Amino acid sequence: MHSHSARRCLAAAGSAVLLALGAATGAQAQSAWPDRPITMVVPFPPGGVADTVARPVAEALARELKQTVIVENKAGAGGALGIAHASRAAADGYTLLLSLSSISILPEADKLFERKPAFTTSQFLPIARFTADPTVFVVRVEAPWHTLAEFIADAKAKPSAFNYGSSGNYGTMHVPMEMLKASAGFRMTHIPYTGAGPALAALLGGQVDAVASGPSTVAQHIRAGKLRALAHWGAAPLTSLPDVPSLTQLGHNTRFAQWSGLFVPAGTPQDVVQRLRAAARKVAADPLVVQTIGRAGSPVEYLDAPEFQAYWDADAQAMTAAVRGIGRVE
Repeated sequence: MHSHSARRCLAAAGSAVLLALGAATGAQAQSAWPDRPITMVVPFPPGGVADTVARPVAEALARELKQTVIVENKAGAGGALGIAHASRAAADGYTLLLSLSSISILPEADKLFERKPAFTTSQFLPIARFTADPTVFVVRVEAPWHTLAEFIADAKAKPSAFNYGSSGNYGTMHVPMEMLKASAGFRMTHIPYTGAGPALAALLGGQVDAVASGPSTVAQHIRAGKLRALAHWGAAPLTSLPDVPSLTQLGHNTRFAQWSGLFVPAGTPQDVVQRLRAAARKVAADPLVVQTIGRAGSPVEYLDAPEFQAYWDADAQAMTAAVRGIGRVE
């Protein structure tokens, strides 16, 4: 009996030691994050707004976290493919998502078609917002329109004679154009592409007549004398394009921001989330990041997670209403 009790005590002591070792190992594993490369999923092809923000942000994050951050462009379905891919990733801090406001739009579009959404917003935690750019209405410089009023008059005189390119159905280049069309009462044919880069290439190549895109993707072409901006969807003048009027100034009550933000899968450990928030705060203030994104025509407009969550919630409400207004697009 005595030896049996002793064996039980020894077994209990051994279990306690193993538990303690396990806890220590677990704590060590957690504190070691990141001990291998991190992937930043960008749900659009190179050349668009998301990619323009992602690359300098990834480089600066790598410096802050002392670990490689690999940008993975996973384009398709207006961003849904890449966002859905990130939503299925392990919530361990090794997969990040750099998304645009389409993250709020796409689940609502799926509902219109009575299909299961490719992802839901609840599958992600916001880390930081980096930019919030109004889209800009641009045409080729050799086009006959010098003002938005001229374009709209022409579009009304020749219904559906003109077309515009976008990054995909219900994407951040499609929704603002449909909002403007509804507000101003004209028709145009929508041509969806796989991202902002291909849509812009189609405009420059003469395959489409106009696009609505973030300043960072069009400013360089405007400066190079290839594109002309007729209006933007913002509330205040654009720093990169101060002479371009807003739609509000032109009498159209339509606003739209193509924002970019960093997310992780829901369930990511809080200590990892906190480290990412701290790193993102430093990244947003990094002179090289500010300069690189600013040079592309997009000022950094940083929001930390709580403020970003509130902004995201309000934006999602507005986008839900816009998508329902557009209705089904086959």
